[in-house]
Amino acid sequence: MKKRIGFLSVMLAMWVISFSQYAELYPTNWYTGMKWNKVQVLVRGTHEGFNKEKVRIQYPGVTLTGVHPFENGKYLALDLTVAPAAKPGNVRIEFIAGNQTHSVTWPLKARREGKGKTFAQGVTSADFIYFLMPDRFSNGDPSNDRIAGLRDQRLNRDSIFHRHGGDLQGVIDHLDYLQQLGVTALWMTPVLQNDMPDRTEHGYAFTDHYKIEPRLGGEAAYKKLSEALHQRGMKLIQDAVYNHVGSYHFFVKDPPAKDWLHQWPSFTQTSYKDQPLFDPYAARSDAKKTADGWFTREMPDLNQQNPYVANFLIQHAIWCVEEFGVDGWRIDTYLYNDLAFMNRCNKALTDEYPNMTLFGEVWVHGVINQAYFAENRLAVPFKSNLQGVVDFQSLFYGIQPALNEKFGWTEGVNKLYNTLSNDLIYTDPSRNVIFLDNHDMTRFFSTVNEDVSKMKMGLGWLFTCRGIPQLYYGTEVLMKGIANPDGWVRLDFPGGWKGDRKNAFTGEGLTDTEKQVQQYVRTLANFRKGSSALRTGKFMHYLPQDGLYVYFRYDAEQTVMCILNTGDTEKKLNLTDYAERTHGFNRGRDVVTGTILPDSFSVPAKKITILELLK
Repeated sequence: MKKRIGFLSVMLAMWVISFSQYAELYPTNWYTGMKWNKVQVLVRGTHEGFNKEKVRIQYPGVTLTGVHPFENGKYLALDLTVAPAAKPGNVRIEFIAGNQTHSVTWPLKARREGKGKTFAQGVTSADFIYFLMPDRFSNGDPSNDRIAGLRDQRLNRDSIFHRHGGDLQGVIDHLDYLQQLGVTALWMTPVLQNDMPDRTEHGYAFTDHYKIEPRLGGEAAYKKLSEALHQRGMKLIQDAVYNHVGSYHFFVKDPPAKDWLHQWPSFTQTSYKDQPLFDPYAARSDAKKTADGWFTREMPDLNQQNPYVANFLIQHAIWCVEEFGVDGWRIDTYLYNDLAFMNRCNKALTDEYPNMTLFGEVWVHGVINQAYFAENRLAVPFKSNLQGVVDFQSLFYGIQPALNEKFGWTEGVNKLYNTLSNDLIYTDPSRNVIFLDNHDMTRFFSTVNEDVSKMKMGLGWLFTCRGIPQLYYGTEVLMKGIANPDGWVRLDFPGGWKGDRKNAFTGEGLTDTEKQVQQYVRTLANFRKGSSALRTGKFMHYLPQDGLYVYFRYDAEQTVMCILNTGDTEKKLNLTDYAERTHGFNRGRDVVTGTILPDSFSVPAKKITILELLK
């Protein structure tokens, strides 16, 4: 009898394996009570001729309204309608070929608690974003450093291009540090599975939309991180990539249709030029190359004008927010996407989650160029609905020249003034994300030639200017590096691995200067957290004079005065010189030192002084 039971158990196990492998469904599940209740499920079978099989669904509240075969015989697309009255459960989808029937289960889940109120909260100018690469931040679980079966098995902290073993548990382990630093929102490089042969540390060439990278801890760790952030009143930002996938994605290795990707007679890379997309004199061929050219050979370009591709990507975005409790959406390589598709996708997210905020990477040169891709006041045929952008202009043509160039009629800090004066072109410039550096560019400490005074001026500007401040991991402890190649700006955060001699989490091994700058960030960020003027107040600035740039953040409750002296000499000033904003105030409290300054005072060379004005 025992032998018979054992034989039946083995047969049942084999049947379950066969059952689960018969077809893959994308999205892998859906939810009850969603506005997006007409779901298009991409089904990937295991054999040619799968697209000719009949499909049957019997589940209360779920209706099959359409079946679409693809030219690749392994694929079908199913149009499903989930009625408002449908209950959570396992939807049984049957595939019928002749007298054989195979069943696949498609879970229909209840919506996440809060329904967009305790998550999908949005990231606003009241927040402070910390941006990190999980593989380079902290190794909290060494057991997932290597995962059998994945192509990239290299693990070497001595190489700037190999994996180092950082993971989501490492991030969870150091949320105390981030919260004490003043961080309210966390943005990480992509966490989706990246089964490429090499350069998998950054995550931007992922190979499976519906799996979280197992070397980061997988789905369980991502949910754990999301919950831990929300328990602390912090927010989660996901890095979204619509434009391309990794070359080992099944979209590339075995596409459902020939037009799933943008195809060219020979390899054609994007020109990386944004102008042809809005230039009234542009050649159409230039615009096509910008939008449809591949990002790199390893990152093929998705054809978002294919309606099935578009639905796949939009549903995946909604699924991520609902499944993992995402609050904000950073969109990679925004301008290379089909912009009409992006408008549709952005709207789908905000229709489902009204408080959700989205900002896009628009690495261009020129305020008009940048504003074109966001909500703007331009009278142009195409109008973007993207709420905000990563503000490269205030960096490249703002704070960098302000600190590194001599003052002149159009040079030095006048460039920062001029760039911000062009904010009239945005619908809401406070939604732009301002920053000093990131994973693709030279670290700011290196940009200012390791001048600590300039570094602190840059940080002071970051926490007081309009917009949403974002800090790249390690900037607070003077991590440096030239982005040639990019691996040098993606080094490990000190203290994230056992045995590290320097530990920025505890302060052990840091130099006095590194500790000082770290505390400077902590002080400013936490002051900002409680400052209504800096979080949501208005912005006013005065024309720079001899390297001195004065600006204010203010509302009915508070006025903050910022004096950026980029010159080589001390500058004297009086509050009455700025009476339009200082009327009624006769002194100020230095928010860093706590010192009370009278109405007349001096600002040392190469320093920013930040004052909360007092009566």
